[in-house]
Amino acid sequence: MRAFIFPGQGSQAVGMGKALADASPAARAVFEEVDEALGQSLSRIMWEGPADALTLTENAQPAIMANSIAVLRVLSGEGGIRLADKADYVAGHSLGEYSALCAAEALDLATTARLLKLRGQAMQAAVPVGEGAMAALLGADLALAQTIAGAAVDSILAEGGQPLVCTVANDNDPSQVVISGHRLAIERAVALAKELGAKRAVLLPVSAPFHCPLMQDAADAMDNALVDTDLRAPLVPVYANVDAAPLSDPGAIRTSLVAQVTGMVRWRESVAAMAAEGVSEFVEFGGKVLGPMVKRIAPDATVTSVVSMDDIEALAKTL
Repeated sequence: MRAFIFPGQGSQAVGMGKALADASPAARAVFEEVDEALGQSLSRIMWEGPADALTLTENAQPAIMANSIAVLRVLSGEGGIRLADKADYVAGHSLGEYSALCAAEALDLATTARLLKLRGQAMQAAVPVGEGAMAALLGADLALAQTIAGAAVDSILAEGGQPLVCTVANDNDPSQVVISGHRLAIERAVALAKELGAKRAVLLPVSAPFHCPLMQDAADAMDNALVDTDLRAPLVPVYANVDAAPLSDPGAIRTSLVAQVTGMVRWRESVAAMAAEGVSEFVEFGGKVLGPMVKRIAPDATVTSVVSMDDIEALAKTL
């Protein structure tokens, strides 16, 4: 069995998709459609920068999706490969779940781009800049990360401080967990991490504390947007982040996408569940971020990362 997977925020880089667009009309059409849907030249930012403009959440999210879908469209259009024939499941990391739904034709491309633009804007607006933070805990599993997060909040309370949010945002793999919440609590967790058993803790260069309760306003915005969205049953089930289980019903998918904004990305559990279902091959479209995580979760699985035209041509010969 095979799963097509799609990367999330952090996989963006200036120049992404440019060579593919130059080489393929199918890829170029994706970027043009996204530009038109957003009413901006997102492709120019992707290809020319500046980097800080591409890193803006409202640009990075649709850009990463567009790049992933461009790779898939080249594979299907020029390689004659249909997703429904070659994939048993789709899944994506955070915003990558929208890419997965677009790939599986549950959402059309223009709608996906607009939803991700809104999602990025709403997530950025939910918490004033500087009040939130995220940190990666390396050499820590989920249980240890939860212990560290709890200890950070408790230590602040013991000093007479206010209750703060510090919770697990991304359970990425057995050795990498990301926490999110109020900056003071995250900084305290980073300070406590090593003595509590983590190998290392690193503050992440993000502009907002994603996937935690502080994102409730963004979740409400997505709830309002998704109510009016034409969301269809995907060609193959999508492994949803907050459920770590396959979903095909549009209503359940809509509910899960809203919950994902404040909820934990259960990537480790999702990959483990797919592997338990018999998935032995994972193909990552538009990035090389998820592959190493998958190998740490399911060491016996085959992982292929597809970014360039050469990658696409090599994959088409093996599918």
